[in-house]
Amino acid sequence: MKLIGTTSSPYVRKVRIVMAEKKLDYQFAVEDPWADGSTVPTSNPLGKVPCLVLEGGEAVFDSRVIVEYLDTLSPVGKMIPPPGRERAEVKTWEALADGLLDAGVLARMESVWPGRPDAQRCQPWIDRQLAKVDAGLKAISQGLGDKPFCSGIHLSLSDIAVGCALGWIEFRFPQIGWRSEYPNLARLQDKLMQRQSFIDTRPA
Repeated sequence: MKLIGTTSSPYVRKVRIVMAEKKLDYQFAVEDPWADGSTVPTSNPLGKVPCLVLEGGEAVFDSRVIVEYLDTLSPVGKMIPPPGRERAEVKTWEALADGLLDAGVLARMESVWPGRPDAQRCQPWIDRQLAKVDAGLKAISQGLGDKPFCSGIHLSLSDIAVGCALGWIEFRFPQIGWRSEYPNLARLQDKLMQRQSFIDTRPA
């Protein structure tokens, strides 16, 4: 398998961590989908990463679809429960973390995308997206409470998705003081960052 993506994308990082935790072999092809001449659209017509190219050449894209597929490939490090309430809980955690990231990415692109002149950047739009980030952080903190992990007592996709979201916010928006405001999230993130899968995939 070949995973196409960047080292800064939190969605790509989520896939890489799942692959590491499940001990799956793959080739990591670093490519910026925003770069001129990017070949990402040849595998994903939407031009987005991550994109997983299977051995037969078929492509699987969207991080949620990819990790669900990967979890079926090996019983090692099962990340998603079987169909039912627990599965819905894990997937809801993932949706919350990814939704927080979606808003953060929109705010960042409005702020820094070189294709838009400064005069055309919309601060109210940026503020609206960052408000969603704040609401997402608050909801994640409330949902975690004093539990050791987001879902159950073991690492799951819930924690990986949340850990990737927190890591990206810390990377791209260091001015957001979520660590001091939500110490339970800081404890979870520090615990996750002791795992080799998280260490090896720090955003860069």
